[in-house]
Amino acid sequence: MGGCEAIRSSLKGLTGQDETVLRLVGSLLGSLASRDLKARCAAGLGHDGEQWARRKRALTGDSSSRWAGSITRSTHEQWALARRGQLAHIQGLQAGIETITHRLAQPVGAKGFKGVPGGYRSRRKWFAKSRRLHVLQDRLEQVRAGWEAGRVRVVRGGKKLLRNRHHLEAAGLTEAGWRLRWEAGRWFLQADGESGKQFGNETIRVTPTGEVSIRLPAPLAGLANAPHGRYVLACRVVFRHRGEQWADRIAANRAVAYRIHYDVGRNRWYVTASWQNPPVRTMPLQAARAGGLAGVDMNADHLAAWRLDEHGNPVGEPRRFDYRLTGTAQHRDAQLRHALIRLLHWTARHGLALAIEDLDFAAETTREKHGRRKRFRKLISGMPTARLRARLVSMAAELGVTVVAVDPAYTSRWGAQHWQKPLTTDMRKPTRHDAAAVAIGRRALGRPIRRRTAPPPPHRSDAVGHRTVQAVSGVLGREGPRPRIPGPRTRSAGAGRGAKAGDQCAHNRSGHTAEHESWHQDSLPLSL
Repeated sequence: MGGCEAIRSSLKGLTGQDETVLRLVGSLLGSLASRDLKARCAAGLGHDGEQWARRKRALTGDSSSRWAGSITRSTHEQWALARRGQLAHIQGLQAGIETITHRLAQPVGAKGFKGVPGGYRSRRKWFAKSRRLHVLQDRLEQVRAGWEAGRVRVVRGGKKLLRNRHHLEAAGLTEAGWRLRWEAGRWFLQADGESGKQFGNETIRVTPTGEVSIRLPAPLAGLANAPHGRYVLACRVVFRHRGEQWADRIAANRAVAYRIHYDVGRNRWYVTASWQNPPVRTMPLQAARAGGLAGVDMNADHLAAWRLDEHGNPVGEPRRFDYRLTGTAQHRDAQLRHALIRLLHWTARHGLALAIEDLDFAAETTREKHGRRKRFRKLISGMPTARLRARLVSMAAELGVTVVAVDPAYTSRWGAQHWQKPLTTDMRKPTRHDAAAVAIGRRALGRPIRRRTAPPPPHRSDAVGHRTVQAVSGVLGREGPRPRIPGPRTRSAGAGRGAKAGDQCAHNRSGHTAEHESWHQDSLPLSL
């Protein structure tokens, strides 16, 4: 698995002629992209490599071979994205239907058990959900028919912007303002990189000095102001973020893709450079655990992290990396990226690996799963778990940080139960999320989440109290007797044959312990 890096800079100092050329090129290539997308959607599942080649040849005459390649590749990715969204919609409908079917089969007013929902609270709600079940089944049948036939619905420019045309007052737009946004959203000004070509891209070229030039399509070749049908913009580009990496790539003529787009709200042009990182290398789990790691718990507004040594003991103080998932998609993405880079810099500074939960809320976001808990459904729906995983893996590979994914089951509950109180001091008040980070880290290290017990008392009576960590009242066998020790005894019953013989393994300890064995204590956190 490899990641993609993208950096952006504004095109300042464009002349009126520069903007006119960019608009003409974007409009021409945008119309070709719309035509190619229509052809690709019409082909459906019967599309093959020969049809792809025919589509590219049809576009080459009106643009160029490289522009046609970028358009067809973008079209294929857009169609594939629509297919993935269609599949996710089918899975969401199936989850809702299964939940409603289960709850309708339960008696009215029946309570749930261990996370499994019970019946509906009233006959009125039962009747309403029975009608909704038929609606979802009909909708699933329609969507599944489209999936099997390979039909997708894609809008270049975005469905939201298209719908705003009928609600201009609610969107705060005029007809002319909407038209400008619509046209800018459908322009096409992006070119794939090519390794071995000068500066990594032959179509949109950016030199080390920041000069930007575009290879004009054949119908607009008369607008060229440079040899070989190229148009050179009057501005200079400076990439301040990751500029050294970009400079190294173009110096070695490695592939760099560029995209030029116009922000209508700011009335400003931007250029985005992107490139593909090499596949992420895997390393043995024992090597990742050798120097300890940092457990990370993802939440709706922050990342909670705590450093653990190789024995699973928390070291130092918990860390919190905040972000705000509000505003536009670009703002949310920037907030998440900023939190991740601070987390990775802290991890790399201490030479640690990262332990995260392998979260997937695909079955949790349906409205049938949590009923009227709208705030909770909105909370888990807004958590970008898939984007966080993808970004974390790619960014960690750049910094040489190892990522370990663990099972997320009961980490928050068990962390709060076994670690929040022992780690609390007069100067430190860890939260439930900090304790969950400790539980995640211990699971990644292969350690049980429960803490080890204190040493046995000097005598057999209970005057000094029970051991520090005992099983809770709900654990079966918590009062079970200790195993008998083989050897000569004064009692008549043989070893392991008495009525009180039991198994201490039910206490979730690391081994089958007994009092006659030598007691061994793992190191506890020094900060307790």
